[in-house]
Amino acid sequence: MPESSLPISRRQLLFTTGVTGAAAAAGMLRPGVAWANSGPQSYQPAWASVDQHPPAPAWFQDAKFGIYYHWGVFSVPAFSNEWYPRNMYNTGSIENQHHIATYGDPSVWPYHFFMLGANNKAGQFTKFQPKLVSQGGSWDPNAWATLFKSAGARFAGPVAEHHDGYSMWNSQVNEWNSVKTGPGLDLLSLHAQAIRGQGLKFMCSLHTAYHFNGYYQYVPPQSTATLQKLYGQLGTAAENALWYNKLVEVINGYQPDMIYHDFDLNLVEESYRLQFLADYYNAAVSWNKDVLTTYKDGFDNLGEVFDYERGGPGSIVTPYWETDDSVSPSTWCYVQGIGYFTTQQLLHSFIDRISKGGTMLLNIAPMADGTIPSAQQSILQGFGAWLGPFGEAIYATRAWTVYGEGPTQMGGGAFTGDKAGTPQDIRFTRSQDNTVLYATALGWQGSTMTIQTLNSGQFSISNLASAQLLNNTAGSYINLPRPTQDGSGLHLAMPSSSPPFSALAYVVKLTFSGQIPALGGGGSGGIPTGWAKIANVTSGLVLDSGGSVASGSNLKQWAYNGSPNLQWQFLSLGGGWYRIVNNTNGMVADSWGDTANGAPARQAPWNGGANQQWRLDPVGNGSYHIVNRGTGTALDGAGSTTAGSTTELWAENSSTNNEYTISAA
Repeated sequence: MPESSLPISRRQLLFTTGVTGAAAAAGMLRPGVAWANSGPQSYQPAWASVDQHPPAPAWFQDAKFGIYYHWGVFSVPAFSNEWYPRNMYNTGSIENQHHIATYGDPSVWPYHFFMLGANNKAGQFTKFQPKLVSQGGSWDPNAWATLFKSAGARFAGPVAEHHDGYSMWNSQVNEWNSVKTGPGLDLLSLHAQAIRGQGLKFMCSLHTAYHFNGYYQYVPPQSTATLQKLYGQLGTAAENALWYNKLVEVINGYQPDMIYHDFDLNLVEESYRLQFLADYYNAAVSWNKDVLTTYKDGFDNLGEVFDYERGGPGSIVTPYWETDDSVSPSTWCYVQGIGYFTTQQLLHSFIDRISKGGTMLLNIAPMADGTIPSAQQSILQGFGAWLGPFGEAIYATRAWTVYGEGPTQMGGGAFTGDKAGTPQDIRFTRSQDNTVLYATALGWQGSTMTIQTLNSGQFSISNLASAQLLNNTAGSYINLPRPTQDGSGLHLAMPSSSPPFSALAYVVKLTFSGQIPALGGGGSGGIPTGWAKIANVTSGLVLDSGGSVASGSNLKQWAYNGSPNLQWQFLSLGGGWYRIVNNTNGMVADSWGDTANGAPARQAPWNGGANQQWRLDPVGNGSYHIVNRGTGTALDGAGSTTAGSTTELWAENSSTNNEYTISAA
């Protein structure tokens, strides 16, 4: 929309918010400082323009680990979870029953009493009013920021507004904020100053889209405009404008390096979403800073970073992505009796996500008075204790060709949880110059560490310069003998059968004189490292994708003519399994889960499922059965010599219809 039609102009907000303290502490770069990413110097509120924004700045790709926190008015009841404000109005719910028993019926003791203050049934004055330590309270934002830095985080920040519509800053467009009510403090400013004071990037999250799209559906109609604003009852036009105006205040007042968005952005009017993106990116140009914003829905996938809630992909995914996760499996805010994941579960999941090309944003749940419970501090200290000596394998690294190997399946989408791995679970990262490969084992294997993916059939160690075990002091190493290699893997002799020090994961550093060798070739009898043709032994026809086709399309066979439709790459997944990627459309060979003999082989975008994983069983004379992990059946030409005929799946047998050669394209 044109600026003249905006509810409150950016210039007007810049001079009326009164929240310049955080901006002054933002540490704007001096003119002439180089950008980490190249991008346009101005943006318009149109997809063609904002899509030009580099989605993931180098600082974010290098940072790997951030911390945020659900802390606000909903922390006061400390019951159930952060959706208490919604569910306390849902008659018969546990939150409703608790509220009636503790405070009174919501019709007489509404949610906003937690902001304004009122006595509960026991006569205790109840209000969200954290006080600074310097004023005799329990909240010390500088101690929080120090803890985040010691945990190994490279960026941090608060939930600036959750679904409840309470702004944690000195808002001029929303009177329900932490300065005019609650503690009487500009919490966002204090967070920003403390976090930037530790040299960390400052982020904040906005969950406002759901505020007026269903969160308060059980609240009865309110009689005043101010209460209608709090409870999302202003109507679509006003609510959309308010969503945008709040974001403009945050941008102009606090200059965040990152803005995280929760779900339901698709329910915000597109013109406002586009104007927000253009405003934020233009502001970053004026600040000479690289920024990013995330989405779960509602944004394009070109200029922003996709977020998996409590999960991650099953394998490497590009472009760069992040996951937001929490120390508790059941709540994002503090509640009485809160339970936790173990540090091992969280750290192993973190290592897995880094190996797949992502960054992890970990949520903690402080108490209403600003106390971080000791169990949460222990988790963060556990992260710091590991990242301190072993962060070399995490920070500023990039995903390798494959993420790793081992029996523990992690990720595969959102809400897949956090798991501890086993010593046989290994995750890879690499240096940006591609000369160092890190192999992180999620446990101690014993006197010999075996990495199956680096077997002699698909990986060369001819230019391996050194193998080292990262020691438990940053920058120190235990030199290992030159590893041996055979068809079952790369074998590294460890210092002893028991670990030389205690750690939640152990890192081997493989340094090469030159580039890390390509996976899939270079060893004896290996398949080609690059694009290959897959030829049926009976017909001589090769596997064909058909080009730009829909997901689920049948794979065919064709006489080889050099077309990229006929070229495939075998990318190792570890343990002898591969994904088979087409050169034209990027889709992979897929069994579609059909176990019947004669079922068509198909193609689909990579999702990490067993139906997209394949094993090569040598049958002699350089030929293979190409066997699907999900169905156990193998690619089969069905004896057809007709170009364009369907490639089928069949149980392994002695027919040459079932055999393929694999050679460089």
